[in-house]
Amino acid sequence: MRELVYYIATSIDGFIADPAGDFSSFPLDPETLAVLFDRYPETCPIHAREALGVTGAPRRFDTVLMGRRTHQPAVDAGLVGGAYPHLRQIVAAHWALPEAPGLEVINGDLTSKVRALKAEAGRDIWLCGGAELAGQLIGEIDEIQLKINPLVLGAGIPLFRSEPLRRTFNPGGLEWLPGGVSLATFRAAVSSG
Repeated sequence: MRELVYYIATSIDGFIADPAGDFSSFPLDPETLAVLFDRYPETCPIHAREALGVTGAPRRFDTVLMGRRTHQPAVDAGLVGGAYPHLRQIVAAHWALPEAPGLEVINGDLTSKVRALKAEAGRDIWLCGGAELAGQLIGEIDEIQLKINPLVLGAGIPLFRSEPLRRTFNPGGLEWLPGGVSLATFRAAVSSG
């Protein structure tokens, strides 16, 4: 069974972007990016792949799941096929999006739809963002990988927005990356009930 992995950058104080949704304050150290994109080349957006020399085939994920606001920068940049055309791209949106090649739009009962995705054959599913979608799907997240950037934003968009159900995760590891970023991994605790 495939896993849903919330793999996202955050500040030390748990914000994935500033209050306006901008995440450009996160440092983009070339050495950090090289390590992260060597691990998961599929997470490098199409517009940056050539510039950064990322050519690797997907290693862990074959599907990316994101909310409409996470997908919007690709639309604004004119990336008709989305930021990740090398993956199956699924956008969760409450209303219709413009038709685009390679994009699937889901809405309604997201939990059931994600369970069906997880039951399909293939590689894991990357939950790219955002906070509302992560909050809605907290019960389906198998692993959280936080790229913790060495800064405090003070306010902004939290890792989870809405009233997520309480869920326990076990520490899975902590790695120090170049540029002062740490990668913290947490695995969903298996309930004994």
